[in-house]
Amino acid sequence: MGTVTLDADRLRVRLSVAEKVGGLHGDLDIPRDAIVSAEVVEDGLAAVKGLRAPGLAVPGVTKIGTWLGRGSRRFAVVRRGLPALRITLRGQRYDTVVVSTPDAAALAGALRRS
Repeated sequence: MGTVTLDADRLRVRLSVAEKVGGLHGDLDIPRDAIVSAEVVEDGLAAVKGLRAPGLAVPGVTKIGTWLGRGSRRFAVVRRGLPALRITLRGQRYDTVVVSTPDAAALAGALRRS
């Protein structure tokens, strides 16, 4: 499972090798000034909707990769049973990033305070 860390100027999403292969994507470095909002989502799988393009989905278990839908582009690394951090962005490749992490509440709080 990948890791999510918050630095002074960036949110970093480091993917495991399996996630990189499954999602056909590398790590994400998101500037803090591009983050519009952050919230905790109890069911990350349900929060990711649209058409997978490209990525990996195991129904009811995991979603990794890019999802497209109604003028938006989302990147997801979510797993069943873990809370997820949903981040809305501006001026980036993705409109939304949804990532499962046990620290979702703490990260969302830290992003809201900054």
